[in-house]
Amino acid sequence: MNILTSDTASIGPYIRHITMPGSISHKGQNGKILVIGGSSLFHGAVLWAAEAASHIVDMVHVASTSENNEIIQKIKVMWQTGIVIPQHAILDYAQEDDVILIGNGMMRTDKSHTAPFDTHKDWSDILNVQNEGEFTKDLVYYLITRFPDKQFVLDAGALQMMEPEWLLLLQKKAIITPHQKEFQTLFSVDLSGLNSQEKEEIVKKTAQEYSCIILLKTIDDIVSDGSKTVCIQGGNAGLTKGGTGDILAGLVAGICATSDPFTSAIIASLLLKKTAEELFTIKGYWYTAKDIVAQFPVVFYSLLKGL
Repeated sequence: MNILTSDTASIGPYIRHITMPGSISHKGQNGKILVIGGSSLFHGAVLWAAEAASHIVDMVHVASTSENNEIIQKIKVMWQTGIVIPQHAILDYAQEDDVILIGNGMMRTDKSHTAPFDTHKDWSDILNVQNEGEFTKDLVYYLITRFPDKQFVLDAGALQMMEPEWLLLLQKKAIITPHQKEFQTLFSVDLSGLNSQEKEEIVKKTAQEYSCIILLKTIDDIVSDGSKTVCIQGGNAGLTKGGTGDILAGLVAGICATSDPFTSAIIASLLLKKTAEELFTIKGYWYTAKDIVAQFPVVFYSLLKGL
């Protein structure tokens, strides 16, 4: 099935299933998420994801490297909607929050250059890992096995360092948000050169095999849970800029904190594309990730109001 950003009729059946904040709800009842990301090289990625999610849920907890935590603290004057937590507190917040988003800006490395994988590492061992790619791999595995009942959103570095079989350890279908190269890295399947129908078939088959929800980031995004598959068409070339994928992951995590995961992935893709189209009428292709974060709430509200 195809969804066009310009076709309200195709959008309606999905956006109607988004859970809205209750009129008598209290703080924390409209979603809490934990965002884990960043590295000594990348700091912006985790911020874009957290900033996007903070518009949707009641609380965003962010854990990054010590260097990035300092950076985040410095910009708290501008960003006051989340809480920065130290890495050693990750387990406490993972237990508390509705969704765990991990991978944005995290380092990846050749797996053959990391230490042999040890499933028996405890938490203190992982926190002391010096190789950042190895840390990514160990952290993802530890959280998946420690919190198999949680809703995970896995992106970027997490997808490049994990093994696909880990997805089968989860009780809830994880949402993964790869682009085509990350899909190949994780599943050893090259999608380049295939037409849209062929890609949809492979994505559906892979989602079914690994019991996950895949949001494949291409010109036309493909979302499948192994049973249902949707192709979202729209957007423009301005979405090739850095940070847009991190915003998408943050939108997915924020929406699925209170709504159905499959629907959340579809709406997140649709919302990003439609926001890009709105910005094009104002700035052409020369908008930034910052513009998207500022504009998508307006677009989201207009979609909901229109229905």
